[in-house]
Amino acid sequence: MNWNQIINEVTTTLQDLLRFDTTNPPGNETPCIEYIATKLKRDGVEARVFESAPGRGNLVARLKGDGTLPPLLLMGHVDVVPAEADKWQRAPFSGDLVDGVVWGRGATDMKQMVAMELITFLAIQRAQLPLKRDLILMANADEETGGAMGAGWVAQNHPELIRAEYAINEGGPTSLVLGDQVFYFCSTAEKGSARFTLRSRGEPGHASQPSKHNALLPLARAVAQLIETPLPLRACASARASIEALARSVDGEMRKNVLALLDPAQHERALAALPIAAPQKRRLAASLHNTAVPTILRAGSKINVIPGEAECKVDCRILPGTTRESLEQELRAVIGNEIEIEFAPIFLALESDPNSPLFETIRAVVEERDPGARLVPGLITGGTDAKSVTQLGTQVLGFVPMRYEGPAMTGLAHNHDERISVANLEFGTRVLWDVVTQFCGKG
Repeated sequence: MNWNQIINEVTTTLQDLLRFDTTNPPGNETPCIEYIATKLKRDGVEARVFESAPGRGNLVARLKGDGTLPPLLLMGHVDVVPAEADKWQRAPFSGDLVDGVVWGRGATDMKQMVAMELITFLAIQRAQLPLKRDLILMANADEETGGAMGAGWVAQNHPELIRAEYAINEGGPTSLVLGDQVFYFCSTAEKGSARFTLRSRGEPGHASQPSKHNALLPLARAVAQLIETPLPLRACASARASIEALARSVDGEMRKNVLALLDPAQHERALAALPIAAPQKRRLAASLHNTAVPTILRAGSKINVIPGEAECKVDCRILPGTTRESLEQELRAVIGNEIEIEFAPIFLALESDPNSPLFETIRAVVEERDPGARLVPGLITGGTDAKSVTQLGTQVLGFVPMRYEGPAMTGLAHNHDERISVANLEFGTRVLWDVVTQFCGKG
């Protein structure tokens, strides 16, 4: 293996992927997907490209094994969220490489993982490694707006092409340092989505004649209560296993504070005491609560008219075991009964077995590549395309092998100045190569 050549190819591939503006909406992922297909075809791999709608490209490719064991799926999406270019130090779709760092929207969510998966896949093809499992590569459109035109469409229309025993998907968080102990996370659970609209009604009228029955007032109170009052602390199996695994690997006051995260009476104090970056604290807290975050407000359409109705869209992420009924009870305890709640379709949370052969393979590789580090189960606080492939019976683990590189390089997904170091690309590719070849290889 010429690792210098491989890392150079991963880096340039990521730069190329970042230069495709796949902002979703509208997506327009097909040119990016065709780029991946071209790279595969150059090495003799058949790549099937499907458009779920004009411009919404998806790709599936397969390396055949001997069928001893069921397939492993490497999955990733190429669409990205919008970027406010005027707030970036470098152009969001430049793919610039500066001082060992690659810049661009999607550098950490998740074109870096697509690049690592693609080059690992190609390296196995070039080496003609014998496999005991088929290895499937899937690259998708539309994950950032729910996946209906991406992984969901492929799972519904071509399930036979992607059905696998296990899948490696994006995950979060990636790594964490507590004291001197390094942890890597492998997500075995993923929050569901229960978005809803809060709606209040009042008496419309002329704004020159104020009224206490303004529809905005009860809505404003409810929004403030939601922002200021966390929903109750609840630990699902994966989140509890994660906290307990962290605690076992540290001692003293640090251990007490980690375990205290599970205690509603001590949670906020313990979280504040942990010596970790603010984005990591927010993620830890979100893994132990259902979250309901107001994001869009709508009321009147004319400045001199008191609105008769006001509403707020709320992005709500729910833990495994949460139902619509149990969630509404939590919400009512915070906002009361004066406000209407209208739920959009609910997607329940997912949870996979952390005691799986794939998890153990990842654990062994992590501990070999970063001696002294520990792999712990984790929970993704957002949603991913995992929901589409789990319907086919696939166990999905979220694992992005990236080292912790300090607060400045943390929490960059969906943020301004998204970027990744070449050093982390190298580490991630080496880890992914080891995981895939050990899990799928015959030798």
